[in-house]
Order: sequence, then structure tokens, then C-alpha cells
Amino acid sequence: MGILSWIILGMIAGWLGSMFMGNNGQQGVVGDVIIGVIGAVIGGFLANMLGETGVTGFNLYSLFIATIGAVVLLTLKRALMRGA
Repeated sequence: MGILSWIILGMIAGWLGSMFMGNNGQQGVVGDVIIGVIGAVIGGFLANMLGETGVTGFNLYSLFIATIGAVVLLTLKRALMRGA
């Protein structure tokens, strides 16, 4: 996947993850991209740990995996912020 595809997939996954976690609009577009791209890496890692394929390109399966990773990342962020 090219860098532009990663950014677009990250933006969508980050936005979906933040909508799911109920903090839509708190981190802005750049935050959504960062959360989504890191979420894609986390989601791909988790999928590989479960014996599935990770992010495979710009498709719905990859968007699902990246969104799951974004939700995991936002959950960790929320837990760390409450604990601090």
C-alpha cells in the first residue's frame, strides 16, 4: 500500500474508532489519521496473532482490522489517562 492509501485508510479507521468510543471530534483530523494508522499496525499484529491476515490493502477487511486496532489504541489511551 502506498503512503496515501495508508493515510486515507487511517483517517477513516481513526474516525470510525473514535465514533465507536464516543470521543468523535476530540482529536481532530490529524489525530484520527495518527490513531488510524497506528491502529492498523496494532490491528494487523492482533490479527496475525490470531492466525488471520492483517491489513492487506485498501479494502473493507483492512478497514475493519484497522478500526479494531484503533478502538484498542483508544481504549488503552483512555485507561492510561484515567490512571494518571
